[in-house]
Amino acid sequence: MGRLTRYTARRAAAVGGLLVLALIAGAAPAVAAQPPRPDCAGPADRRAPVSRLLAALGVAVLDVQIVGRSVAVPCPPKARVSAGHATSAAALQNWGEPTRVEDFDGTRLGPAWGVYDGPGHAGKGRRTPKAVGVGNGILTITGDPKGNTAGMEWAGGQRYGRWEGRVKAPASDPSYNALLLLWPDAENFPVGGEIDFMEMMDHTRQKTHVFLHYGKNNRTISGSVVADATQWHNWAVEWTPTYIATYLDGKQWWRTERREIFPPGPMHLCIQLDWFPKEARGPVTTSTMQVDWVKQYALSPAEPGSAGPRGRNR
Repeated sequence: MGRLTRYTARRAAAVGGLLVLALIAGAAPAVAAQPPRPDCAGPADRRAPVSRLLAALGVAVLDVQIVGRSVAVPCPPKARVSAGHATSAAALQNWGEPTRVEDFDGTRLGPAWGVYDGPGHAGKGRRTPKAVGVGNGILTITGDPKGNTAGMEWAGGQRYGRWEGRVKAPASDPSYNALLLLWPDAENFPVGGEIDFMEMMDHTRQKTHVFLHYGKNNRTISGSVVADATQWHNWAVEWTPTYIATYLDGKQWWRTERREIFPPGPMHLCIQLDWFPKEARGPVTTSTMQVDWVKQYALSPAEPGSAGPRGRNR
């Protein structure tokens, strides 16, 4: 009651009388708080019902827990919605929340990424970190006329799960292929398999392929889809114990249920702009691919092959 000494006895008596009336009228306990305003436009009124009644009558309120007061309640941070989410496989196929997200914020790659530094595809050209750029929320890989290009892996794979990326690839030189793929954690290709769920071999970027590599002799099965990949699209793969499927903007375009050829162990995501030098094609022109975001999802606990929240199943 020490804080009441600031007020006259007359004011205290008035407050006490109004409190009694409000409580008799069935007001909720003073500790009950109201939710923040939906629009979070300003401070939410977290006062108890009795306190709001007193304030409406022009009576000063003294304490949050006893008679309450208006306090500023910060708006909870809004969940970030990635560009193109409404047409992603995650949204349209109800994949739930991702276990990993890369939005390529900042000006460099984070520690989860391993950028290749060595010979290019099939020993031709070179993969170099200098060909990687990050800015304005976009990853850009550039392949130059000499075959200097880049690739990177998202370390920490899983057996079974889902991956999705938003990619745009301008028309390129015929010698550059843009890829999103899954690679074996065990680094035991070809026995460990490979899933190229977005391989743009057409330099006009109007047709995209999927390749599933399997077996010690590196056999493949494949499919293709027609789409203008010079524009942003969402490319995804879903790998379960019973099927592997690929998606374009949330719609399935390829699927196999040949379980005997599925990868035998955990896989991780890779992003690559690979150089396939060809003879008698004239000078090579600079080519690029851009990635807005990539995400990884585990199978839900109820799905076969799930191994809990991280989706690991070794």
